[in-house]
Amino acid sequence: MVVSEGKTAPAWPTNEELDAVRKKVALMSQKSTGEVNVVACPYRICPLGAHIDHQGGVVTAMTIKYGILLGFVPSESGQILLQSGQFEGELKFNSKDSQKPIENPEDINWESYTRGAVYALQTSGYDLQKGIIGFVSGVEGLDSSGLSSSAAVGIAYLLALEYANNIIIPPLDNIYLDKLIENSYLGLENGILDQSAILLSRSGYLTFMDCKTKEPFYTRFAEQNKSLHINGEFGFKILLAFSGIRHNLPKKRGYNTRVAECKAAAHALLSVKGYENSEALLCNVDPSTYEAHKGKLDENLAKRAEHYFSETKRVAKGRDAWARGNLEDFGQLISESGRSSIDKYECGGKEMIQLYEILLKAPGVYGARFSGAGFRGCCLAFVAADHADEAAEFVRTEYEKEQPELVSHIPHDKRVLVCEPDGSARIIFPGI
Repeated sequence: MVVSEGKTAPAWPTNEELDAVRKKVALMSQKSTGEVNVVACPYRICPLGAHIDHQGGVVTAMTIKYGILLGFVPSESGQILLQSGQFEGELKFNSKDSQKPIENPEDINWESYTRGAVYALQTSGYDLQKGIIGFVSGVEGLDSSGLSSSAAVGIAYLLALEYANNIIIPPLDNIYLDKLIENSYLGLENGILDQSAILLSRSGYLTFMDCKTKEPFYTRFAEQNKSLHINGEFGFKILLAFSGIRHNLPKKRGYNTRVAECKAAAHALLSVKGYENSEALLCNVDPSTYEAHKGKLDENLAKRAEHYFSETKRVAKGRDAWARGNLEDFGQLISESGRSSIDKYECGGKEMIQLYEILLKAPGVYGARFSGAGFRGCCLAFVAADHADEAAEFVRTEYEKEQPELVSHIPHDKRVLVCEPDGSARIIFPGI
């Protein structure tokens, strides 16, 4: 979806996308399309707050107008029957079947997130008498892309199962149910950024999630500066540039290693003050303690701690810049976050770094950084609306020069996307 300045962005999902999913489910279930509900779970980006959610930091997030669609009808027998638009095969089991965590990360596949949702609800005490018959579809080429498609699909299954079983669960509780999928069922030691973004985002606002207090708060973009809105839209777009590198994050243990290093740094700093029995999270370390004793940390732990405390400052500054509509300052902070992720958190391989640096040179770009954990997927950038198409073409051309083989495996229309902000996950009922 490429949107030029002054044009209204198409709604997501479109009527055509909804119709396609409903027809698939109707065929599978022998129901009419008018009986098929659709869960829409948008993908998320994290402009600031990279890699600090698992340490109880404050993170920022928003969603984009692309995501996961799960069409479904309730199954009275408890049967769960699912097909995927991206993966072959059919998943079939009963919602009453007991689910156990996956022991080997190599066993994770598209079916795992459905079973993980059942596991999360079961272990939280919810009685699943009904199942779902459904068809799930993401955006072709955007799975394993750093946009948290895994959290989006997990949330989609949770919302569908909850609706089918007449279970009402507030968004904050669903954040922790999805975290159960990722932490306890799949074995990924992530925080709550992804789930918070997908379940809590509001269009036009930057969502801030305090991962220590578990409290969200919002800042509206340039509320007093109407000149930054164009024909009712924002004066910026979001560029997503894809590297062509894809893998399943839980299978790549570099992520969990860095989480462990952050915790080790926290433990060392807390021990200095006699708080070695406190939870080893960097959010529990007073900044003055860090400044006074950071020289005692070994090299790797010092880098992780420096990233955490500098990123925390960038989030605070970013809130002010966003509220003022100062995209230059906001973008600069995003780029600094990207550089710290490379130098201090030490994520991102050669290709991802190349893509990040190309984005920084693109016309109209305010700032850029990795999206997601930074080990694969895409980079994001905020760009002036009237330069978005030009910037996208620049990035396509320059990255293909650097990585022609990788680029050849990315669909041409998915190499660089121009996006707009979206809202939160929701169920779209027939006739709406």
